[in-house]
Amino acid sequence: MKSEAASTASAAEAASYSISELAREFDITTRTIRFYEDKGLISPARRGQTRVYSPEDRVRLKLILRGKRLGFSLDESREIIDMYDPAHGNVEQLHRLLQHIEQKRAQLQQQLRDIESLMGELDDAETRARASLAQAENK
Repeated sequence: MKSEAASTASAAEAASYSISELAREFDITTRTIRFYEDKGLISPARRGQTRVYSPEDRVRLKLILRGKRLGFSLDESREIIDMYDPAHGNVEQLHRLLQHIEQKRAQLQQQLRDIESLMGELDDAETRARASLAQAENK
């Protein structure tokens, strides 16, 4: 029968992740994970030279990557993640997240308008160039 200390240690190991496990799970490089660590976004424990990531580190990494996909800066992701407060229903965190979503949506809508305008300008330039080419070839 396992001792209580051995049981607790094996439970902690089962609830921890290596850098390569997280890199594989999230399809990122170990260098990316070390970058987030250097930025203070995740803080793994160490066993000698080995980084040991907790379930909390895994969740933070998942949220960082989700923020990245949504176009949030690392500082914006950090701000939102650090506001985690389940005792109060995460109300402030959710309000801040919604603010960032609204800002990102407005930015993307402006970029879309800019792209549509540029596409129109390209169409006009192409039409003029084709007309000039046809005129030059018919001389």
